[in-house]
Amino acid sequence: MFTHQRQDAHQDHRLLSELTWNTFRNHFILEYEIPKYDGDMGRPSVYIPLTREMCQAKVRNLMDAFASQRSKSWFQESTFHSLMRLRGMECNAPSGYAEAFYCRKAVI
Repeated sequence: MFTHQRQDAHQDHRLLSELTWNTFRNHFILEYEIPKYDGDMGRPSVYIPLTREMCQAKVRNLMDAFASQRSKSWFQESTFHSLMRLRGMECNAPSGYAEAFYCRKAVI
């Protein structure tokens, strides 16, 4: 399962995270981050290296799926590429890019 990170500064995102944990108690849940005005970026604990092609596809999908956000100055392709580049640097990803998540509980 994927949900917003627990400490997301946006009240609706925080609530969705809480509801996800209440509803899916026995599932593997990864919490994702969203760059925005609130400045609530943190220190994720799970990194998934991405290829450049995967990054391009992700950004393209974000821009297509969230057209309502396009009027916001932060909602730019460069924002999402930059975040993946920073996370790639943090985990020393071979391509230089990664996606990062917060994980509260993992049963392996």
